[in-house]
Parts: sequence; structure tokens; C-alpha cells
Amino acid sequence: MPRARSGKVTHRRHKKVLELTKGHRAARHNLYRTAHESMLHALDYSYRHRRERKGDFRKLWITRINAAARARGLTYSQFIAELRKSNVEIDRKMLAEMAVKDPEGFATLVASVTETNSPRL
Repeated sequence: MPRARSGKVTHRRHKKVLELTKGHRAARHNLYRTAHESMLHALDYSYRHRRERKGDFRKLWITRINAAARARGLTYSQFIAELRKSNVEIDRKMLAEMAVKDPEGFATLVASVTETNSPRL
């Protein structure tokens, strides 16, 4: 009985790994062993960073909201507290969009929230 070498299967598997590592530096894209290791790390990083991206965007939104709120005389925390008191349920993504693309609307929102919650004498 002839020896089974599985050459076709191995070749396809190696080719798949080398295609995935296209663009990696040095031996990481053309030597199978290093390419395989590089591929495993790259896939691990991409998985981890897909989760990190959510936090990165939240930080960006908060920064934008804070800048816009400070231009209207409030800090971020004061603005969010006022929104909560007014029962306004707009997420940070939408608030950041308003702050950047519709500053007049954001100013109106800040004014309406602060005047509803300001103590009356």
C-alpha cells in the first residue's frame, strides 16, 4: 500500500495561511511557520480590538459632548445630570452627532434642559 502524504491538503492549508498574512513584514508573510504564528496573533488582536473599539468610540463621544457643553457653560457631568433629571433619553452617540453637525440644536437642548431644572425663586 502506498504511503499517504496528504500533499494537496497541506498545500492548500499553507496557501490559506500565506494569503491571510499577505502584507505582514519580513518572513511573516512567506515562511509557513512564522506566517502561521503571525496569523494567530493578528486574529487574536483583531478579536480583542473589535471589543476595544466600542470603548474608544464612547471616549470620543464623551470628549465631543464635553467640549460642546463647556462652550455652553456646563461641564459634561453637569450636562448629563441635567439630561437625567429632565428624563431626556438620548444616547451619547446621538448627542455627539448633534454637537458636531447641529450645534444650534445642541444649544437648544442644553438651554431647554437647564431651564427646566433650574431652581425657581
